[in-house]
Amino acid sequence: MAPYAATLFLGAFLLFGIQPLAGKYALPWFGGTPSVWTTCILFFQAMLLGGYAYSYASARWLTPRRQAQVHLGLLGVTLAVLAGRALLAGSPVAPGPEWRPGAAEGISTPRLLAMLAATLGLPFFTLSTTAPLLQSWFSRVRPGVSPYRLYALSNTGSLLALLAYPLLVEPSLGRSVQSWVWAAGFLLFAAGCGLCARGMLRLGEGPARARPVEDGEALPPGVGRTLAWLGLSAGASVLLLGTTNQLSQDVSAGPFVWVLPLALYLLTFIIAFEREALYSRPLTAVLLLLAMGGVTHAVYKRSGLDLPLQVLVHSGALFSGALLFHGELYRLRPSPRHLGSFYLWVSAGGVLGGLFVHLLAPRLFRSYLEYPLTLIACCLLAALLLPRRSAQETRFRAALRLVPALLLLLVASSLGMAVSAPHQEVASWRGFFGVLQVAETGARGDVEHLYKLRHGIILHGYQYSSPERRRRPMAYYTPQGGLGLALTEQRRLKEAAGLPPSLRVGVLGLGVGATAAMGHAGDILRFYEIDPQVIALARGEGGYFSFLSDTPARVELVEGDARLQLEQELERGQAQGFDVLAVDVFTSDSIPLHLFTEEAMAVYRRHLAPGGVLALHISNLHLDLMPIALAHARSLGLHAARVQTPQQGDTSLSVWMLLSQDARFSRGDTFLREGERVERLAFTTSPRVRWTDERSSVLQVLHVLGVDYEGIRAEPLEAPASVAAPAGP
Repeated sequence: MAPYAATLFLGAFLLFGIQPLAGKYALPWFGGTPSVWTTCILFFQAMLLGGYAYSYASARWLTPRRQAQVHLGLLGVTLAVLAGRALLAGSPVAPGPEWRPGAAEGISTPRLLAMLAATLGLPFFTLSTTAPLLQSWFSRVRPGVSPYRLYALSNTGSLLALLAYPLLVEPSLGRSVQSWVWAAGFLLFAAGCGLCARGMLRLGEGPARARPVEDGEALPPGVGRTLAWLGLSAGASVLLLGTTNQLSQDVSAGPFVWVLPLALYLLTFIIAFEREALYSRPLTAVLLLLAMGGVTHAVYKRSGLDLPLQVLVHSGALFSGALLFHGELYRLRPSPRHLGSFYLWVSAGGVLGGLFVHLLAPRLFRSYLEYPLTLIACCLLAALLLPRRSAQETRFRAALRLVPALLLLLVASSLGMAVSAPHQEVASWRGFFGVLQVAETGARGDVEHLYKLRHGIILHGYQYSSPERRRRPMAYYTPQGGLGLALTEQRRLKEAAGLPPSLRVGVLGLGVGATAAMGHAGDILRFYEIDPQVIALARGEGGYFSFLSDTPARVELVEGDARLQLEQELERGQAQGFDVLAVDVFTSDSIPLHLFTEEAMAVYRRHLAPGGVLALHISNLHLDLMPIALAHARSLGLHAARVQTPQQGDTSLSVWMLLSQDARFSRGDTFLREGERVERLAFTTSPRVRWTDERSSVLQVLHVLGVDYEGIRAEPLEAPASVAAPAGP
């Protein structure tokens, strides 16, 4: 049994270890949003279905010897492909630059799927055949011994791979090193498969069914049981993806957040498939009841929970719901004879769930509504199944009578809250880049009436509708904020040098276009925005926002991923020469990591004019990005100042990092008047934490875990004898 156990474990580890690495390669080129990961999961689920179909067909129609020969041939071809890619492309699995979307192509789901298929398709398919095929082989070589515990062991390997990635692999190894280590692991896996295949080759050319058929075992599963397999696995898949969307839009789109839901999902597989006694309907129903109450509070009340509570609530809901689905799935398992068809239908259900979330849900729902609806379905299923107790569960019969009633009461309450739409939403959109909602406050026609744009739970800007107030700078984009101070000081310096005070300003992230309220006549404001719906709203669609049309400055809009667009402009020799370049690229409360790495900052610096300033908006509920911004300043030879603005009137609480080419910039008159709100910071030693395209980890800057400030010092506040004006344009 040892070769089977070791090979299954290693195969599962490699199978799930490559998934976050693939997502990390895909993020910089395809928008840095949660949908990138859900698209990757859809691809992986489809490959799993293909692998299970291969295993099912092999076990059903091929003799043992032929099965082993065909599979060894598949392993040989896969190893040859990996070796060929390593020689020709320089990496066994990394995508080449030819997959980067061009300026005219935009972000494309088919292109992302094609990239995954070309780089990972064959090795992932080969790995996906492992669990069902080796279990089938084991049941032939060792008849009478249940192979289902091998399935639990396989899921344990998957779980460990997911936990190891954000905690050990991502902070320690760059992407290119990870790909080579993974390829070495695949070579060991292929050797293990060869050892397992020896047993099948020894069975010779005998009949495909090498053991006696027990009573009732020859009967295939009925339509009802097959549909139950399909439905339960699809429900668990929808719940997994819904939880992933819910968490990643509010924290960060990256491996650290992705692996937690997937790890919990696999943990429920392990518990359910290790042995039936580990799954308890009553306990699962009680956990689901508690978790559903927390989710109802968090989702529909927009309570702004702290990160630990937010993660706990959604993780508890996923764990209890997936355990219910998988526990019932295991109770409906067939005999080992029908193992292949069972795994095939379970995999098909996972693909159906992925297709629903990725293709149908965006067309049916204006928000991530499939998440609470799936939890409601879990509650209904638990209320239906709970009266069917086993003999071991009768001790709590009296108390358990209340649980179905409470579950049904919670379902009714949740549906009522969903229908009531308590947040005064007037419009909502859901697309590849997330959920956008426009809400209003105050009565229309009143001077206090305004419209708000939300992305997830985070406010992305608002604007008064009355003519006398609609041009007022708002939120993070006021003269008192960090960006406003940078613009004011640049105008002052230009005037001091006898130059026109007009500015060329670049802004990464459009929102409602509130930055335009700080524009003056003669200014050029160039916005980079990836979401076409955001552009439409800022341009006035629906009549909610008018900053772009109201500003006296000239406005330029560039649609697409900001980093890709800026890189392609440099390739065309079109450096923009910005006096100020603002990086404000929130996706809900998360920042796409590929827009905040050293390589990205180097691109931004090349677009600055002499004396230009890079303004980084680092306000964040969960992440402390100040050390990362300081590390970037050190690597680029820039001088950093942090500007903290308190909540006051129409000015929102914000933190900006200003990176300037001149150390005296943040000591100009504009900043000296602000006193302690402006702090000059620098590293005195080499930064311990740096973000690059090869290596970056959210884990290192989470508020709740503490952030390393060693080596950071504050510079004195006094003004120098003089502050030089910038060079000419």
